[in-house]
Amino acid sequence: MSRASLEKNPAEVASMFDGIARRYDLTNDVISLGQDRRWRRATVAAVGARPGEKVLDLAAGTGTSSEPFADAGAVVVPSDFSLGMLRVGKDRSADLPFVAGDATRLPFADGAFDAVTISFGLRNVVDTVAALREMLRVVRPGGRVVICEFSHPTWMPLRAAYFDVFLRGLPSVAAAVTREKGSYEYLAESIRAWPDQEALGRLMLDAGWARAGFRNLSGGIVALHRATRPA
Repeated sequence: MSRASLEKNPAEVASMFDGIARRYDLTNDVISLGQDRRWRRATVAAVGARPGEKVLDLAAGTGTSSEPFADAGAVVVPSDFSLGMLRVGKDRSADLPFVAGDATRLPFADGAFDAVTISFGLRNVVDTVAALREMLRVVRPGGRVVICEFSHPTWMPLRAAYFDVFLRGLPSVAAAVTREKGSYEYLAESIRAWPDQEALGRLMLDAGWARAGFRNLSGGIVALHRATRPA
């Protein structure tokens, strides 16, 4: 798959996710060997939402990532640009207020949230910096962002195995679950093309966030990025 093929418009990406919505959560569990649950728990802990706080969960998909915030007493709004994902989520969790939205043009007022989080979704947004700026806009001064995203393993043998073996085999494994190989070919290539930990941190600062930092999970296969909106 060429770099040009990764430059999808929002409608193409949304359609791709619509097609895998029904088996999306199961596939994530299979291809991550269950690690996605640990990564999501780490994200929830990093957000640290308190009862009554308003949390925007972007790229929420079927709402799996949103449920822990609601369980903690936060007012969580799951948002995604894939209507197929939102339909599946609403069928499963009718109590969550799912909202369709483009991360580069969010349908929310300035400063509407105490925190915004996005897990494994920023990589799929057409304009990363525009999305980071929109997240900044909808968070109150002093509010925070937590981004959980695939990244670059820091130990070279693991990095080689991850990029040269795991990502090559990922589409075939995913196809056995979803019967949709093409979407996961895109997933593998988007991970390869994604900035490393330090580069994403610089993008966050360029977008206006402050005190950007990150923590590696699973040896850097995933990185948890945090920053705050300047007061």
